[in-house]
Amino acid sequence: MDILYKKLEKYHERGIYPFHMPGHKRNEKAVDFLPGLTADITEIEGFDQLHHPAGTLKDAQRAAARLFGADETFYSVNGSTGALLAAVCACTTPGNALLMARNCHKSVYHAVCLGQLDSFYLYPKIVAPYGLNGSIQPIQVEKALEARPDVQAVLITSPTYDGIVSPVGEIAEIVHRRGIPLIVDEAHGAHFPFHGFFPAPALEQGADVVVHSLHKTLPSLTQTALLHVRGERVEMGRIRRYMEIFQTSSPSYLLMGSMDACIRRLADTGPELFNGYVDRLGRLRERLSKLQYIDLVGDDLSGHAAVWDLDRSKLILDTRKSPMSGPQLYRWLWEEAGLQMEMEAETYVLGMTSIADTDEGYDRLSQALEDLEGMWKREGRIPQKGSGLFRSDLALSSGEKILPIGRAVEQPCETIPLSQSEGRIAGGSLYLYPPGIPLVVPGEKVTAGLIGMIMRSRAAGLAVQGLADTIDPAPGIPVIRKRQDRFTDRG
Repeated sequence: MDILYKKLEKYHERGIYPFHMPGHKRNEKAVDFLPGLTADITEIEGFDQLHHPAGTLKDAQRAAARLFGADETFYSVNGSTGALLAAVCACTTPGNALLMARNCHKSVYHAVCLGQLDSFYLYPKIVAPYGLNGSIQPIQVEKALEARPDVQAVLITSPTYDGIVSPVGEIAEIVHRRGIPLIVDEAHGAHFPFHGFFPAPALEQGADVVVHSLHKTLPSLTQTALLHVRGERVEMGRIRRYMEIFQTSSPSYLLMGSMDACIRRLADTGPELFNGYVDRLGRLRERLSKLQYIDLVGDDLSGHAAVWDLDRSKLILDTRKSPMSGPQLYRWLWEEAGLQMEMEAETYVLGMTSIADTDEGYDRLSQALEDLEGMWKREGRIPQKGSGLFRSDLALSSGEKILPIGRAVEQPCETIPLSQSEGRIAGGSLYLYPPGIPLVVPGEKVTAGLIGMIMRSRAAGLAVQGLADTIDPAPGIPVIRKRQDRFTDRG
């Protein structure tokens, strides 16, 4: 039997290098606060209360607001998930609509469900030839808002999991002309404000509410995030109320102490830390760009019609010209090189970097990939240019919406073989995780294309969450018992 804490101890002893979140990279030199049992307290005298801050925690959140340029900043010990739930619910009321990017994280769909909202989607352009989800275009937002006057807020993800950024400033101008707020899930962009090498941050471009996952790209413990508010389009009292609703009443002082230490360190030494990081990262990208069969995606996307900007802290290693698939390269890096990457997809592997990375870690990755290509040459394995879709394509292959999510989840469901589900209405969500973008959400029609892509991704070794494997030999899918023609209200 596996014992969690024992596995964690053994994992640490193995010396695996992390090209994944959290951003502290388990580098003790990168963090000022390494909490232990002595710091695990509750709301005791002198330590303030998160949901009614008046002292230490109020000062800590104000320090975060100053650092990121917000009018007010809220700690989230429930990660960006809790912050996004609060942001959506605070900016909308039941029965109205949220205009959102289809490649949003599943927590946004959960907020739509809880808030009894109608979701209306913006589909990012696909970046050829890679198949990545591109930027949301301002013209899309403008046309969508003209079509739906009941939209109360707009929410986009920028950067995406792959690092692609949308023109937040232009989108904010369009949204603000309607007098409604723009929410930006910038969970993967908490590092943007600290160096010009990275894209301009969403708050600086006019977003009203921005969510940052500190732990994703900065040296803070897992589960730590910030919700920032700027301007007067969002009622601060509603934000406070929903942040209390979606977080525990016993917040961890270990997590809050980690956030405070991270923010104070960035305020004191941010320029020095980021100058060194950008220099190391630039040298790493230059070295990886010289690989012959594994392509580092990035600079070639500059100026692409579907890409407004790109976060070059992400390492997208395209395997289509190599003898390996994305899952095969991911497994090889883990088993043979002791490198844990962030994510595997059919034709690429994603690595994440941060200020806590070391020259040794970067050298290990570069050397491993160079050695792998050398092995292919010695063995005469002439790479054949492959084909295939990136996982981001799968995330946007959804069917017609028959019911709003909130109504769909209340319907009686049954589980049937996936192969027999075409035309039925999904009763649950299916995800490839990470990044947690739904392939299909409750209330959408299951299509033949969706079924084919799910089976294809499973055959490629990718795990699809939400399927029921109790129907042997094929996977099952939850669908609403009633047929589509029984629903006359498609609202």
